[in-house]
Amino acid sequence: MSVKTSADVLIGGKIYTLSGYESEEYLQKVANYINSKINEFDEMEQFRRLAADMKSTLLELNIADDYFKAKEQAEKLEETVREKEREIYELQHDLISAKIRVESSEKLAGELEKENRELLLNKSKLEASLEDALLGKVKGQVVQKDSETLNQGEDQAPVKQESEKGKAGRSKSDTQNGK
Repeated sequence: MSVKTSADVLIGGKIYTLSGYESEEYLQKVANYINSKINEFDEMEQFRRLAADMKSTLLELNIADDYFKAKEQAEKLEETVREKEREIYELQHDLISAKIRVESSEKLAGELEKENRELLLNKSKLEASLEDALLGKVKGQVVQKDSETLNQGEDQAPVKQESEKGKAGRSKSDTQNGK
């Protein structure tokens, strides 16, 4: 709890002792405010002609008017602060939601990248095995065709030889028989 303080202040040319739980600087500030209001009114010709009680009443009314205007402005500012706090809360909530979505998207992207790498690896393996299989068939067919050609050549050569022998044999026998 604050300690009660006292301060001597000059208001309207008279010294007063003010006391309260505020600092001495604050009490001096209040006295300066009242003096500035008195000086403001003293500059008006009509105010100087008024009776002392009327001057005091007008000064009090003017200070009360300043107070209510300041209070209204403070309330507006407090409402603005509350609105800004609500906006900040909503923006923080949106930010957190966005962060969660980003983290989820990044996780999904990572999983998809991993799956893509696995699929590409699998594709490469399948392409390689398909290429090996096709090259093996082609090589096998070439080797097989070569052996078939060789086999056919062997088969045909004796046939040709036999046919030539057969022709030669027939020729002799045909010539002998008169044909």
